[in-house]
Amino acid sequence: MKDSTRKSFYTCLTLVMLLPFTRAVSGDGCRLWLRYDTLSDSTGLAMYQKSIAAWMVEGDSPLLQSAARELETGLRGLLGKEIPETQRVQTPGVLVAGTPTGSRIIAALRLDNQLAPLGDEGYLIFNGPYNGKKIIAIAANTDQGVLYGAFHFLRLLQTRQDITTLSVATRPKTKIRMLNHWDNLDRTVERGYAGASLWDWPSLPDSLSPRYRDYARANASIGINGTVLTNVNANAQILTRHYLLKVAALADLFRPYNLKVYLTARFSAPVEIGGLTTADPLAPEVIAWWKQKADEIYALIPDFGGFLVKANSEGQPGPQNYGRSHADGANVLADAVAPHGGIVMWRAFVYDNDVPDDRTKQAYHEFVPLDGQFRKNVLIQVKNGPLDFQPREPFHPLFGAMPGTAVMPELQITQEYLGASVHLVYLAPLFSECLQADTYARGPGSAVSRVIDGSLFQHDLTAMAGVANAGDVQNWTGHPFGQANWYAFGRLAWNPDLKAQDIANEWIRMTFSNDKVAVQTICRMMMASREIAVDYMTPLGLHHIMYAGHHYGPGPWVDHLRRDWTSVYYHRADSLGIGFDRTSRGSNAVSQYFAPVRELYDDIETCPENLLLWFHHVPWEHSMKSGRTLWEEMCHHYDAGVKSVGWLRSEWQGLQEAIDPERFAVVEALLAKQERDARIWRDGCLLYFQTFSQKAFPDSMKAPAPDLNYYRHHQYDDIPGIE
Repeated sequence: MKDSTRKSFYTCLTLVMLLPFTRAVSGDGCRLWLRYDTLSDSTGLAMYQKSIAAWMVEGDSPLLQSAARELETGLRGLLGKEIPETQRVQTPGVLVAGTPTGSRIIAALRLDNQLAPLGDEGYLIFNGPYNGKKIIAIAANTDQGVLYGAFHFLRLLQTRQDITTLSVATRPKTKIRMLNHWDNLDRTVERGYAGASLWDWPSLPDSLSPRYRDYARANASIGINGTVLTNVNANAQILTRHYLLKVAALADLFRPYNLKVYLTARFSAPVEIGGLTTADPLAPEVIAWWKQKADEIYALIPDFGGFLVKANSEGQPGPQNYGRSHADGANVLADAVAPHGGIVMWRAFVYDNDVPDDRTKQAYHEFVPLDGQFRKNVLIQVKNGPLDFQPREPFHPLFGAMPGTAVMPELQITQEYLGASVHLVYLAPLFSECLQADTYARGPGSAVSRVIDGSLFQHDLTAMAGVANAGDVQNWTGHPFGQANWYAFGRLAWNPDLKAQDIANEWIRMTFSNDKVAVQTICRMMMASREIAVDYMTPLGLHHIMYAGHHYGPGPWVDHLRRDWTSVYYHRADSLGIGFDRTSRGSNAVSQYFAPVRELYDDIETCPENLLLWFHHVPWEHSMKSGRTLWEEMCHHYDAGVKSVGWLRSEWQGLQEAIDPERFAVVEALLAKQERDARIWRDGCLLYFQTFSQKAFPDSMKAPAPDLNYYRHHQYDDIPGIE
């Protein structure tokens, strides 16, 4: 970058860093969970004003400046007055933030033993004495730890916690906690339901939207430290110098919030933009090209994180095009970025060009034989389930099956199969269902969370990715409650063992209200919402029966595509019953799990009923635990799902006085759409499956109307991101 251009850029950067949230209107949702509205006496204002007399952040690095700005803004907003910055502790109640090497006060507290286990990003928050005065301290080994601690302290105030007896010691359980944006260079977003891409590529690097800083702040507030800017269905142009200068501008802006940038790498880039005739990963010229490209990137972005790669999947080029393995492909990129400290995340979402006997087995077949062959700076990125972000799946059998390789989960925050930005579906229970599943890879207690935090197989490189749901709409995610899924991902990436309900309570208090009744009501709604969606979409282990293409509504009748892209391939309904037989008598997908999980799923009597049709082809007359037949149980779940959305609407109506009018109205309208579409799911699916079961609808539910043909041809014309 020319000196004049760089000077202009940094001038712009400085201005942007000083700006508050764009259009900080109370009810437009643009502030996400970083709402620093003044507390009332009834929610602790007097106590906090008495406890915090002044604040100080010792040090002036960009990270500490970010922490200082956040504390200044947050304290002024929450406490309703200017809280002075100080240089010394002369009175009780001074908030001190810093590191032992940068802060004389933190150094004087002699915290070496307490800080040693907290690593580079952990921190302490506590009350303690200093020169006879009681202070509140935020202490960390590094400046980024201080930044995270500052956000945590403000979260305590936002959620009305007692700050007179603080004793917080926390560190992230995963090293890399990142968002994956499926954003394209033309600003379209694959599976994006919140407007256009955040990244205005034509305007970069000279013009920097204030939203970029807000994006970095939001991520830092929940411990997210990485972002993949581009779609896994990659465009090689992002690796050209023209675009790398734009990426560098974002990286410079994100750096003061400890947010690294990563890019998706198209495997055929050496051919498409490099002028080579091959992308064979073992060809010397290809090895040299990737090394040169990595050197070019790091010259512009010294802390560039590395590459995310989708290869030999859904038409994307990869090493198998040249008769090479996934390990060969990943390692050539890993060797290129290794000297700079970079990593490669190689996605395990693969399946044959030829239709296999069971697509859910493909990743295991391709990757387990390669265990131990990947470089140490490679992570295998595995979706939470073996298919594709379904409302419910069993955990992916690759978790625990590759002890010699670092494995990271990929969770989907954007709701591709769960109602896009229209349906209220809180995803933390879904995420936790995967993270807390016991793989039995090393006996009982081998939870997925222990695989990904490195403790089960002693891996130092650990990570978690979430497919982002943020776009350029004013409230970032389209649905106000969609913000909760971004928030929950960050909190679980920091600590996979956090409880979904606790995270919901935090988010509600920071985002909507601290009113006790409102918090309890909204929490009930959120905690029930995922199961409600499963009921009216894919109960009892049904999966991938969505409309072809946009995946928004029901499409159990879809049969006109490649076989393993169709709904009929997955539900396999016939006159005898319904469900995909993955037992030892069927596709034998159960064999990819460790005992006793394998045996649990293999036996129809022990298989959890919420996964029954995932693993078994079940007769319509099969007796369920409720005493109902399978057909009756299916009808019951679909009908209960619709009725439960009605309950969500009723609960929300009771909150009108507790929620600002703008967001109340938005959610009210979206819940009405959700109930309408839940009926479409119920009626369309049940009418279709009735053609196989030939059973009457139970007396407890009203027969669907008008007829199956109506639902087969139904079109959606009011759903964001759906064409």
